[in-house]
Amino acid sequence: MKSQVSTNTDPLSVTKLVLPVVAATADSLPEQAHALARARAFAEPLLATELLDTGENILAHADAVAAILRSIGGSEAMQAASYLVYACDHLNRPQEVIAKAFGDNFAALAMETTKLVRVQRQARLVRARGHAIGLQPAAMQTENVRKMLLAFSRDLRVVMLRLASRLQTLRFFAAIKLPVPEGIAAEALQVFAPLANRLGIWEIKWEMEDLAFRFQEPDTYRQVACWLDEKRAEREANVERLRATLQSDLNANGISAKVSGRPKHIYSIVKKMRGKALDFEHIYDVRALRILVASVPECYAALSWVHSHFTPIAEEFDDYIAKPKVNGYQSLHTVVRDGGGQVCEIQIRTQAMHDHAENGVAAHWAYKEAGAKGYAGVSASGAYDAKIAVLRQLLEWERDLSGTQAQGVFDDLIYVLTPEAAIVELPQGATAVDFAYSVHTSLGHRCRGARVDGVMVPLNTPLKNGQTVEVITAKEGGPSRDWLNPEQGYLVSHRARTKVRAWFNALAMAETISKGREAVEKLLQREGKTALKLDELAFQLGFTSADALFEVVGKEEFSLRAIEQLLRPDEPSQHDLEAPLIRKPRSDKNPSKGGLLVVGVDSLMTQMAKCCKPAPPDAICGFVTRGKGVSVHRTDCPNLKEMVAKNGERLIDVEWGLNQAAGGSVFPVDVAVQAQDRQGLLRDISEVFTKEKMNVIGVQTQSIKGVAWMTFTVEVADSGRLHKVLGLVAELSGVRSARRR
Repeated sequence: MKSQVSTNTDPLSVTKLVLPVVAATADSLPEQAHALARARAFAEPLLATELLDTGENILAHADAVAAILRSIGGSEAMQAASYLVYACDHLNRPQEVIAKAFGDNFAALAMETTKLVRVQRQARLVRARGHAIGLQPAAMQTENVRKMLLAFSRDLRVVMLRLASRLQTLRFFAAIKLPVPEGIAAEALQVFAPLANRLGIWEIKWEMEDLAFRFQEPDTYRQVACWLDEKRAEREANVERLRATLQSDLNANGISAKVSGRPKHIYSIVKKMRGKALDFEHIYDVRALRILVASVPECYAALSWVHSHFTPIAEEFDDYIAKPKVNGYQSLHTVVRDGGGQVCEIQIRTQAMHDHAENGVAAHWAYKEAGAKGYAGVSASGAYDAKIAVLRQLLEWERDLSGTQAQGVFDDLIYVLTPEAAIVELPQGATAVDFAYSVHTSLGHRCRGARVDGVMVPLNTPLKNGQTVEVITAKEGGPSRDWLNPEQGYLVSHRARTKVRAWFNALAMAETISKGREAVEKLLQREGKTALKLDELAFQLGFTSADALFEVVGKEEFSLRAIEQLLRPDEPSQHDLEAPLIRKPRSDKNPSKGGLLVVGVDSLMTQMAKCCKPAPPDAICGFVTRGKGVSVHRTDCPNLKEMVAKNGERLIDVEWGLNQAAGGSVFPVDVAVQAQDRQGLLRDISEVFTKEKMNVIGVQTQSIKGVAWMTFTVEVADSGRLHKVLGLVAELSGVRSARRR
């Protein structure tokens, strides 16, 4: 049974792409023998019974797209791609499978075009929703056109696949005589036909315009078609007589010429009628001939002969050979009257001009498959120039839309080219420095000069649409502070300005950290603590890293005195002399019943070290001080480790007495809290300690860059219970960590 495999009425639609990357170069494409036949055989089992939501068989659609590409000179490889594109949706790992069978280049093209299908489908949904709420169609298609432009610059063959697919969609609906889905005809007329026009692919342009107009305005289309049919036999007879006369007389006068009738395009006729407010009888190109000659001199010789034998209408003459159109189109156009007063338009051109007029840049697509020797008249050395020319026509197509269809919404943007021929989107007025940062941050930082279209320019020169920009860089270095001065005009884009500011902020931060590190290291040298690990020191002070400590020290937001207090042992401190002493009880019967038991020594004076503030049931150890008895430390105290390293013989065993172990006394301990500073933070933390019946006897707090660093001194009888309380504090809003110091 046939199934619906897509909701997209046009299977070769355009996707959103990031910064465009130049597609594979000519020498990167492997030769593919019989690629077209192999691609069709590969896709046939997958597509033969599948339908698009238009009702068209997918394999038949791919056959038709390949035929259209063949008719305009598309290579066999490009035709083969038309099958592989549709096969992607029916493979589990399409890129891997296609790359293995046909090469990476085919796989990349097929995958990119498959992405285009999905985004175009989304664009149609947006368009439909926009119609429902009254948005203008031009405004809705703006972003889609921008995505298309960037997608085409990634791989120029996508343009040809895109145009051929849309033309086949219109042909299909014309053949089944049913209305085309909403938006398809309008987009073909307003976007894709102008694109074909800009690229000079007239064969597709004329047919797409007529088919789309037929669906958009069927009554007008039928009326003009009837006018053409009314005197068709008489008009064709007159044109044939004139054609034969022209060819015979030109050849007789030594001008080798081929004269043929030119097709009548209904949409072109309607545009002239509306644009010049003319009725049908005054449209000159209803009768039209084309003269093909061998050379440019013969073009002018033929023109001279025509004007000498017929009456020219002077205001209708155009010399597109001397002044070609922006898309490269060349021809002589003239309108003359014959002896009977009948008007006829005549175009005179060479065969090469005619090939370009019919197929436009299609011939240039060969550079994708050219190789070192060139292909289809395009040498490998000329491939870059061909691509640049095509990309510039794409940019002009976008500018056409900005002035007509998109209602000026592109006026805030320009598109410029990299030396590798990728398109870069920039804000209006952007400079080469903006361009450099849009390509890569490092390129922007090291930018020292620029060439625009090969000419050196000042870095603050505003760029224009379609220019090629080459950045000259230093091997290393950073931006100039002048770039941030708006009066000097170096930067326009917000993104580039942000990157420059970030560079200088990082530079200032590095200098601040270096200053702080120097101050801390000097302090450690004075205190004889150079062996102390800096990260460990920062952690003890409540910082997450050594750099965080150095930053606040460098900014003079953190006093070095706090570090000194941490580093110096308790015994030299004057405050220690005033500290209450805990004595071992004198009872000989039960010497461990109260106080601290100093093993092997009776009635020795003891005191709790203030650096680590031990409390039961912490593992403890004593250190015999000079004149103040035993200082009791936690066994994991960093200060104790340093003192033991110097005077290990003064270490003495101690243990908790029964009263302390049973909770008969309370001990001060320090708790470090790091939190996001907010109103009520101190109150909330204090409430936790209050509810848990822990007395807070001291608080130190400071806020640095919105982060609160807080130290609470609380009285506990059992340090083991403190773990639960710290867990409750850590659950408070904004608290990052809560730990015992």
